[in-house]
Amino acid sequence: MVSDRNLQKISRSGVEKYLGCPRCFVIQYKYKVSLSQIPFTLNSAVDELCKNEFDHYRQKGEPHPLFLEHNIDAIPFMHVDIDKWRNFRQGLSYTSEAHGYHFYGAIDDVWVKPNGQLIVSDVKSTSKKIFDWNETKKYEYARGYQRQLEMYQWLFRKNGFEVSDTAYLVYYNGQKNEPMFNQILKFDLHLVELECNADWVEDKIIEAKNQLSSDEIPAGKKYCDTCQYLKKRWDVYNNVGI
Repeated sequence: MVSDRNLQKISRSGVEKYLGCPRCFVIQYKYKVSLSQIPFTLNSAVDELCKNEFDHYRQKGEPHPLFLEHNIDAIPFMHVDIDKWRNFRQGLSYTSEAHGYHFYGAIDDVWVKPNGQLIVSDVKSTSKKIFDWNETKKYEYARGYQRQLEMYQWLFRKNGFEVSDTAYLVYYNGQKNEPMFNQILKFDLHLVELECNADWVEDKIIEAKNQLSSDEIPAGKKYCDTCQYLKKRWDVYNNVGI
């Protein structure tokens, strides 16, 4: 048996960072150097309120009205570990002693069909005059949302659950065309259905794990904003002599 100290812990967001830029991934997760980020507390509030709402129907064993509107034959999944799975410090996890990693991620919600098959969902919030997923999905961050769902699907399957390939983004779009604020922020609610394929997940976990074990610093991605910023800053330093 491999001891916990010999297992490389890798989060879902860590693998996403690796896919975005291996260099930034190694610098952040191995050398603990990263740019500070402003917490998205309003987004967190939307997440929490949405979870409260889905928990209401979870406790009643009834479908959320959104399911009825979109003909989804499911109810929010009731499980003893649901709070653990949604806790970012714990999450849903899987350990591979053969490959020496412990992989984990915190879900937003999961639903269950009458046949016991699970449906993974994630909550997103934005504010656009007109929400159009066909336009949004052109951007890399949106493709990252699908990868996020696929990693959760993979984790559930590794924990012995039957999981649907179909997953959903529960998307809240803040309305900003109201004439008055009055301390009330209204949202449009959109449900985005995605057909997912999680076959790639373990290969990338292993790649990320091996990258952290290596003494080499990998090359940065050409379109990595952080790498481009640091390169330009270094160029200014050399040219101006700061």
